[in-house]
Amino acid sequence: MSEPILENIRTRRVVREMTDEPVAREQIETILEAARWAPSGGNLRPNRYIVIQNPETRRLIRLVSPGMFQKAPALILICTNGDVLAEHSLPPTDRALLIDIGTAAQTIMLAAHALGLASGPVTSYSKEAVKVILNLPESYSPEMFICIGHKANTTKRGMTAWKKTSWRDLTHWERFPDA
Repeated sequence: MSEPILENIRTRRVVREMTDEPVAREQIETILEAARWAPSGGNLRPNRYIVIQNPETRRLIRLVSPGMFQKAPALILICTNGDVLAEHSLPPTDRALLIDIGTAAQTIMLAAHALGLASGPVTSYSKEAVKVILNLPESYSPEMFICIGHKANTTKRGMTAWKKTSWRDLTHWERFPDA
């Protein structure tokens, strides 16, 4: 793995404070191109993306999203397309779908960071309200928002204090030792 890729992974952070500077459409398209390369269980590609940049629509979404601290100029909503699940006889509770959403989210955030943009995920919102606001088809399930924007110059810390953790702190080899 190249050092620039590792550096992009190491330096990406969730950003909660963003400016109102617009994000260029070309940057959003580059991020979406990266997202389509995220791994997908069985290569079924059930994820669909909704890009929201309209200020009024973003305002309405924030009203039903207590976890959306950012006032990001762009939102990317990751949805699961239930029609794809039905076509392959997969239940909406299939755990592979969570992996698909997670890998898409991480890919989106890494791509945004590589472009010099800030990002942050949001999962605390009313799914039913979001479906109404965005006029989503019945088969679409809104799974996660990724806020995209330009990092604000602020001294605010994140939600919790950062503690340096090494991979060794998080890893066990082979099995747990006997107690």
